[in-house]
Amino acid sequence: MHRRWLGLAFSILLVCGVVLAGCGGEGSGTKVKVGEVTRSIFYAPQYVAIEKGFFKEEGLNVELQTTFGGDKTMTALLSDAIDVALVGSETSIYVYQQGADDPVINFAQLTQTDGTFLMARDVTGEFNWEMLKGSVFLGQRKGGMPQMAGEFTLNKQGINPKEDLELIQNIDFANIASAYASGTGQFVQLFEPQASIFEKEGKGKVVASFGVESGHLPYTVFMTKESYMNKNKDTVQKFTNALYKAQQWVDSHRPEEVADVILPYFKDTEREIVVSSVKRYQEQGTYAADPILGEEEWNNLLDVMELAGELKERVPLETIVDNSYAEKAKQAANNH
Repeated sequence: MHRRWLGLAFSILLVCGVVLAGCGGEGSGTKVKVGEVTRSIFYAPQYVAIEKGFFKEEGLNVELQTTFGGDKTMTALLSDAIDVALVGSETSIYVYQQGADDPVINFAQLTQTDGTFLMARDVTGEFNWEMLKGSVFLGQRKGGMPQMAGEFTLNKQGINPKEDLELIQNIDFANIASAYASGTGQFVQLFEPQASIFEKEGKGKVVASFGVESGHLPYTVFMTKESYMNKNKDTVQKFTNALYKAQQWVDSHRPEEVADVILPYFKDTEREIVVSSVKRYQEQGTYAADPILGEEEWNNLLDVMELAGELKERVPLETIVDNSYAEKAKQAANNH
């Protein structure tokens, strides 16, 4: 068990006591406490599953909390403040590498690419990756998926992030956007809707997609402790069934329709920004069309972690991934 995560346990328990507005959690049914690593249009199918009543149809009462960062989300899961975590699958590998007695099992994939975009403060003319050399780059937390996928992409483009630019990594995940807005960094790696908001405000321009550049990854996955899964197999199956319905719904509807369903989760964001963000993610195939976590994606993740120096050993997919729930969800839906 990661001691750094346990050291945050008290604060995360306080955070998890607050259920954000517009997050479900009302009504009858089996309660499932879900912690999402951040609030993002990147997770549109999750909000659709709540708002369209797909969880409710399965007899589940999902209580969604935003746990702000991979470390904090995993702490919440390990300390039973939540039942299910929506977070990068690298966190489950970190727990496994620590020799946990109760490993964390990935059971349903939500997103299949990186969700961040490269934003440039001042780029004139056509962008090329060489522009990053000698620049100040406002990155993400060391060991987290955004940073590792970012480094993977930079290396692919012939840029050594440790030597060819000044990489800033000491800013908390929740404060990266405000740090960039206040003048830190020439380039920054941002999720939607923040990237589109900054573009509209004239604070920068999206010049590349890390999702497109780094390929398919099990970037955000629903996971739970093995002990919870063993005691609540039926609940995990129902949860996955509802998610698959939502994934299919998002896959078959226009950005405007998806945006209108998820707007309650982004009350401070203009509708046109939500629409453009959904469109961006749909066009690059970010939302997984089903919950199955594939072998090729998993191996790509291991490559990314290996390059970042965060992988002690290559963990076989079947060790901490259980695709049986996703496969049954697809089979059940196809039989109707």
